[in-house]
Amino acid sequence: MKTIILAINPGSTSTKIAIYNDETPVFVRSIEHNLEELSVFSEISQQYLMRKEMILRTLAQEAVDLSTITVIVARGGLLPPVESGAYRVNEDMVDQLRYRPQVEHASNLGAIIAHSLALDLSIEAYIYDPVTVDEMEPIARITGLPQMERKAMGHNLNMRACAIKYAGQMDKDYEDQTLLVAHLGGGITLSLHHKGKMIDMITDDEGPFSPERAGGLPGYQLIEMATRPGAQYKEIMKKVRSRGGLIAYFGTTDAREIEKRIKEGDEKAGLIYEAMAHNIAKNIGKLSVVVAGKIDAIILTGGMAHSKMLTDWIIKRVEFIAPVKILAGENEMEALALGVLRVLRGSEEARIFTKK
Repeated sequence: MKTIILAINPGSTSTKIAIYNDETPVFVRSIEHNLEELSVFSEISQQYLMRKEMILRTLAQEAVDLSTITVIVARGGLLPPVESGAYRVNEDMVDQLRYRPQVEHASNLGAIIAHSLALDLSIEAYIYDPVTVDEMEPIARITGLPQMERKAMGHNLNMRACAIKYAGQMDKDYEDQTLLVAHLGGGITLSLHHKGKMIDMITDDEGPFSPERAGGLPGYQLIEMATRPGAQYKEIMKKVRSRGGLIAYFGTTDAREIEKRIKEGDEKAGLIYEAMAHNIAKNIGKLSVVVAGKIDAIILTGGMAHSKMLTDWIIKRVEFIAPVKILAGENEMEALALGVLRVLRGSEEARIFTKK
């Protein structure tokens, strides 16, 4: 019997949905939310009903018979640290994401909407590989201050899906591979997969700069900037989190525009863009030493992995460590669908979340 999957992925200004018939996508849609309709909500959690109704409207437009949907799977929000894999959506998870998320973010709505729809349809709902998957080894958490500990937070859904896909392409078990995955998007994160766990990672606040993020900055200079008279927390966070990287240098996050400038002879654009590749490569090297350089493959994924200019610069610097495989794109809807299929087919067991 075919499994009909509804996948839901809420983002800051859109909600992506997809219907999969087993592994085959029937359709993928991005429902856009303009700033005007979002501005009426003082908190992200209040958007839940509006987004749910727009999902139902889109499914009706696509002539989807709701009674045929077998299961719902959503992007996981910012829960407290969890292990990788699938989690059944339950009341504890919904309560945690609605009232006590780690960070306010639209992805927190995924489980909330999925739970409501699942109750309406009398089916199960799951999340898979949320942003806060944390399987780091104790030694990887230590910093130079006892008051601070490194935290795992990254593009886990796509990175782990790519690692599993690559292992399958090589006719290997994911648990038997040591893979280093770099997600190259608006933010850049990297993860090290060893014996079926993401044992270390580099988050977007400590790693390479990206189209939107400043990445790891010189600590003394950052402290000086943040403690200047009149400095405001929100303004500093905005500068490093959404106005850093390429947009700080060029006023755009579009890598294609930067490459166009390079081809037209803009030397500064060439220097900064290659510096981003240089930083990505350095952080790949940084993670590789955790397993003494014994890496089966380095995987480049995310939207910017489509850029041959960028990936060629990275490959030139890191291919001495391990072969480099490019699996470009976000791939999040596919990752959700394939993840829940593994649960339904018995190759993975779903976990139960308990609120903390």
